[in-house]
Amino acid sequence: MKSILLIGLGRFGKYIAMKLNSMNHEVMAVDHDENRVNSVLPFVTNAQIGDSTNAEFMQSLGVDNYDACIVAIGDNFQNSLETAFLLKELGAKKVIARASKGTQEKILLRNGADEVVYPEKQLAAWTAIKCTSDSILDYIQLEGDFAIFELAVPNEWIGKSVVEIDIRKKYGINILGTVKNGKMNANLGPDYLFEPNTSVFVLGQDKVVHRVLKV
Repeated sequence: MKSILLIGLGRFGKYIAMKLNSMNHEVMAVDHDENRVNSVLPFVTNAQIGDSTNAEFMQSLGVDNYDACIVAIGDNFQNSLETAFLLKELGAKKVIARASKGTQEKILLRNGADEVVYPEKQLAAWTAIKCTSDSILDYIQLEGDFAIFELAVPNEWIGKSVVEIDIRKKYGINILGTVKNGKMNANLGPDYLFEPNTSVFVLGQDKVVHRVLKV
């Protein structure tokens, strides 16, 4: 279990709070809007109404005691930037900030943020990939040009084993696991036979996966 300071409780911040709660992490939530703070109370350990650009208020939170600080402010970039900078000045171990433009991403990284999430960009990529293929069930872009795909098992794989497919040796595509009837199998042996109505997770270079698996 980790302790998280979450600043900014709009829709994005609220979804983060709900997810962290489901993962049993301790969350301190902060926003200047009382209604937003009240809306996340069922999902957080504690919450406060306050101005995250106010040094005195932020210092009172004990920023350096949290494992990570998330700046989820989406409606005011100036406040987001000041908050990220202030968190780092106060000794935050890790600052993750939200950006909505490429320029914001660069500025945040130069002014306190250790990592930047870019929801609109990531969702756009996911939507573009998803809508171009009926076979792709999910998609996660990784560093460089690598990605993890969840795919419906190709028809030509059904009844064949991992060894017979041999896509790792041929194309550098790794099979990470399968899901059938809601159950994950992440320990596929070389003799595992692919079955109908199953999805498979593969890791590889984006273009290679598209070309080889025709997705």
